[in-house]
Amino acid sequence: MTSDHVVVRVENLHKSFGDLEVVRGVSMEVHEGEVVVMFGRSGAGKSTLLRCINFLEDPTSGTIEVDGIRLTGGHRTRHQREQIRQLRIRTGMVFQQFNLFPHMTALQNVIEGPVTVKGMALEPAKALGMRLLERVGLADKAEEYPIRLSGGQQQRVAIARALAMEPKVMLFDEPTSALDPELIGEVLAVMRDLAVGGMTMIVVTHEMGFAREVAHRMLFFNDGIILEEGTPKEIFEHTRYAETKKFLDAVL
Repeated sequence: MTSDHVVVRVENLHKSFGDLEVVRGVSMEVHEGEVVVMFGRSGAGKSTLLRCINFLEDPTSGTIEVDGIRLTGGHRTRHQREQIRQLRIRTGMVFQQFNLFPHMTALQNVIEGPVTVKGMALEPAKALGMRLLERVGLADKAEEYPIRLSGGQQQRVAIARALAMEPKVMLFDEPTSALDPELIGEVLAVMRDLAVGGMTMIVVTHEMGFAREVAHRMLFFNDGIILEEGTPKEIFEHTRYAETKKFLDAVL
């Protein structure tokens, strides 16, 4: 169930790397409880846009707003640094590569953020961490190190870690693309559970079955712009653009 409250607002966002403009004037809104799937070819600008939303990449120009924290791209100032910190606290990010700390157990990975960023005491943090590991089906792996976990398990720990910060929106950057086929389902199941629970999510993925089932809206990226958007039904059954159809034919 989505609400009228806008959690993420992107206005006229541009991102260039040198002379190459990767995101070209994108605007979008994501409402509370909404699941938005971004899809398209590699290099179309999806992941770059996602990384701009939490300022892992500094936008060249344009405006990003997350849960009322509003930032303009361009030159980063000292004042902006604190705003960026506040914005990142509100966004949970899950990457292609799981990016877990190898020298920490699963539980230590999950509680690192609440303890170091939010100053949570260790015992409440551990209780929170165990609840989240249970939520992703890994309570029995709390004391294991990442090297002892499968890729799917590592990605589920990464999701628990992002949730530990109690974000307003979860950003997923192709979260299953580094996984063996038999492990993809367990990660998508956790994401499906989050969606059903009302988590606001922006997901970059090629998993069209997941998109059809879970997305409220789908955005097709082509050459740095949102070429087409619609509900899964509109995208899969009434595609308007040849580029979208060509892409879907290739992945379905």
